[in-house]
Amino acid sequence: MARFNDLPRFSLLIMSLLFLLLALWTGLVRLGWDTTWLQSRLALDHGPLMVCGFLGTLISLERAVALGRWWAYIAPFMAGIGSLVLTVGSPAGPGMLLITLGGLGLVSIFIFIIVKQPALFTVTMGLGAGSWLVGNVFWLAGKAIPQIVHWWIGFLVLTIVGERLELNRFLAPSRYTKSTFYIGLFVFLAGLIGTSAAPVQGNRISGIGMVALALWLARYDVARFTVQREGLPRFIALCLFGGYIWLGIGGLIRLFEIPLEIAGSPVYLVYDAALHSIFLGFVFSMIFAHAPIIFPAVAGRPMAFRRVFYCHVALLHVSLILRIAGDLTGFLSVYRCGGLLSVIALLMFLADSLYGMAAGRREAKALNSHGSSSL
Repeated sequence: MARFNDLPRFSLLIMSLLFLLLALWTGLVRLGWDTTWLQSRLALDHGPLMVCGFLGTLISLERAVALGRWWAYIAPFMAGIGSLVLTVGSPAGPGMLLITLGGLGLVSIFIFIIVKQPALFTVTMGLGAGSWLVGNVFWLAGKAIPQIVHWWIGFLVLTIVGERLELNRFLAPSRYTKSTFYIGLFVFLAGLIGTSAAPVQGNRISGIGMVALALWLARYDVARFTVQREGLPRFIALCLFGGYIWLGIGGLIRLFEIPLEIAGSPVYLVYDAALHSIFLGFVFSMIFAHAPIIFPAVAGRPMAFRRVFYCHVALLHVSLILRIAGDLTGFLSVYRCGGLLSVIALLMFLADSLYGMAAGRREAKALNSHGSSSL
């Protein structure tokens, strides 16, 4: 079984990382840094490539590996192939359909998981998978990305929050702690549903929910203990806290979106700030935190922690501060500079991850060699 799992694991992981690179390239096109042929072909697919091609495939793959059932790999396979179809110049419909089927596959995985282990964290992640499916269905039905992107936000926020709940469940939260979480979750879900009918009011409600969830995580996450330790535990905790700050900022921007537009910032820049504070600030802070755990689990190779990892984390936060500042003040040069630095930060993250895995492999070999010589 291990050999059977190796091929889909590696191929899907590599595919998802290629989609990340392509999404970064199309992001540069949208920022105005690249005016090649991609500008007319793939620039509009920047969001789908990032959310569905990279994150959808990677999250589905992570769940498939954890579940250990062959049929679970259908979800990341569909998401990956569907995103690939989008990139080759074919009509968008078949790719969108395959991605939607990938969302259905992820929902099926969580139905199976929830039946076997009904818990708050599995239900929360299941709601995230359902949000991705709903967004994909609306997308397939012809809705524009700005009309359905809140469902994709729900997919990532609920999935990550659920994962943090899973890792925090041993803390045995009190009834008050659970109640405050339920309130934040309910408000966020109400905002997601309401945004489809009344975008302004729904965005404000979901923004309140994001702020509530960010405050809850900052207060009750196990990271408040692990940040006091050295090495990898502290690195993970600091990445988590950085992500929670960006989730709160994203919620505040959605809450005050209309006043910001009235104050003089163009609508598309406020929209950019609302999206990237979440998709880059929150989501990639979580990816940075969990990569030393998830990548070895998916790839089956160890990863050693190195202090250089802090470089790509720091650069991402600096780049986002510049980007959001440029968005909210209307200074396009600052906005474009921040976007370029974000791309560099993510490329640094990939390079640092490869370096960490190479170092981990050397350490594992040295340990095995030392163990053999001791015998």
